Amino acid sequence: MRLAQKARAAGIHMVLATQRPSVDIVTPLIKTNIVARICFQVSSRFDSQVVLDEPGAQDLLGHGDMLMKVPGSNSPLRVQSCMVTDREVEDIANQLKSMAAPEYIDGVTENAESTEGADGSVLNGGRAGREADPLYDRAVQIVLESKRATTSFVQRRLQIGYNRAANLLETMEEAGIISKPNPAGKREILVRDGELFQ
Repeated sequence: MRLAQKARAAGIHMVLATQRPSVDIVTPLIKTNIVARICFQVSSRFDSQVVLDEPGAQDLLGHGDMLMKVPGSNSPLRVQSCMVTDREVEDIANQLKSMAAPEYIDGVTENAESTEGADGSVLNGGRAGREADPLYDRAVQIVLESKRATTSFVQRRLQIGYNRAANLLETMEEAGIISKPNPAGKREILVRDGELFQ
């Protein structure tokens, strides 16, 4: 909160985002220091009230339709932003990844490969590395239940960063759970839910 107060005083632009608009997350102190607010479609009048201090966002259409409240305006402005699909996000991320290899800071990553496999579970095979991610089993379950194997979908469902979601999908690919992306960027589910536990 001190960062928001100092940013406002110093003229620093700061963006905060949440997928769960509730009073314990979007507190009155935060709203005091974040003077411009944007709200996409929400599920209830209460959620709209939390973000904008008035209802209305529950009636939005989705796909970039939003209400924007700015200083000096008595009521929110209805605005249409661009819609970016999961495929477009993946294409941009893949393009950026192909431009240069990552440069890691040794002190941060030196212990990353020494993690042992969690418990030898069926899904992660008990091997070290990316598959030791504690969310791996849950990610596999989500992909198998939804029949959707996109990085953005896993990212949203698990509320994690894009890179971590991409690593989870690559691990599933290595384990033979999903296919490599085809030229259109789609992945096929190669196993059925019950097959992993036989």
